[in-house]
Amino acid sequence: MTRDPAATAFPHTVLQVIPDLETGGAERTTIDVADAVVVAGGTALVASQGGKMVRELDNAGARHIVLPLKSKNPVTIWRNAARLQSVIRNHKVALIHARSRAPAWSALIAARREGIPFVTTYHGIYSQKSTLKALYNSVMARGDAVIANSRYTARLIAERHPFAEAHIKTIYRGSDLTGLAPGAVDAERASALSRSWNLPPNRPVILNLARLTAWKGQRVLIEAMAVLKAAGRTAPVAVLAGDAQGRDGYLSSLRRLVSDHGLDDQVRIVGHCADVPAALALSDLAVVASIEPEAFGRAAVEAQAAGVPVVVTDLGAVPETVLAPPEVDDGARTGWRVAPNDAQALAGAISMALDMDPAARAGVTQCARAHVTRHFSVDAMTQATLAVYRDCIARVRRR
Repeated sequence: MTRDPAATAFPHTVLQVIPDLETGGAERTTIDVADAVVVAGGTALVASQGGKMVRELDNAGARHIVLPLKSKNPVTIWRNAARLQSVIRNHKVALIHARSRAPAWSALIAARREGIPFVTTYHGIYSQKSTLKALYNSVMARGDAVIANSRYTARLIAERHPFAEAHIKTIYRGSDLTGLAPGAVDAERASALSRSWNLPPNRPVILNLARLTAWKGQRVLIEAMAVLKAAGRTAPVAVLAGDAQGRDGYLSSLRRLVSDHGLDDQVRIVGHCADVPAALALSDLAVVASIEPEAFGRAAVEAQAAGVPVVVTDLGAVPETVLAPPEVDDGARTGWRVAPNDAQALAGAISMALDMDPAARAGVTQCARAHVTRHFSVDAMTQATLAVYRDCIARVRRR
């Protein structure tokens, strides 16, 4: 579909704030939106402490501004508000968009002082076990627009912060469906990654793409691999691809668990994966083993986009991203959903998915590709986000 350039033009400067640009779904979305702002004729600024993804931001034609936005120190948060005010004034920023709580407080203060719209995106399910924590979290619901990355997240925001209900807009995270499509990765690119991971030839690869943190459930997947081994199924190789982000104790515990179960030949812990399409091109199955609710679940969406069958735990936004009975007929299935923290159930679903005949596999992956194409493209996400920006800017200027 060809868009009217006048209708899609965006001649404004947008400042996004995020703690850092190391890795993660929020960080990826930040870069995608910055790119869309530039393509639409605007100026994209991102303030953070920096990280390995800054180069991508630069390549998109956006500008990175280094600020200590990862700090939760109240004094630093207050000082960051003044720093953001200077950025707003110096660059004639029309709107500020916060993607995490600590920088959001600074951004809220700066936006209100400068009289510009303040937008937030609720990327995660924040723990809220005390009144003080609820107050801290509430900044993400104080935007002129509050973007939820799933209907599940939108319901959670409305329950926790009823005052925000009228401002909530659900915009699913988007993925690069073209780059992920089956056949998009050439053989040498996939082979290079396979060699770097020391994958044995002609064995099924089970991919877990998630940062290494306990709630992502890597321990459950390792236990499921032990269940498969005990049943005589030793061919599959599970690849845990994710950054530990300083969680060295957790990383060590995963390595011990692999060793204790005698799974050194069946589990690879490979660290951060910079080439997700190539990782999926190598994979026969993707597993999302989270033991706490996912606010969205990008890994499952990207696997489906790549034509890789997926097994996920049935929590949070999963029913929106992975279709399975009883919500749909078995013929409309796009993956398998299992109970969280259940290694036996996970092992069973893995076996079922790996044992599919080619026709059944093609049916599942075709349904999955159609599902993600309808709902989870980068273009759909960025255009919806720019529409929110336009509306907020227009409303503030009418005041």
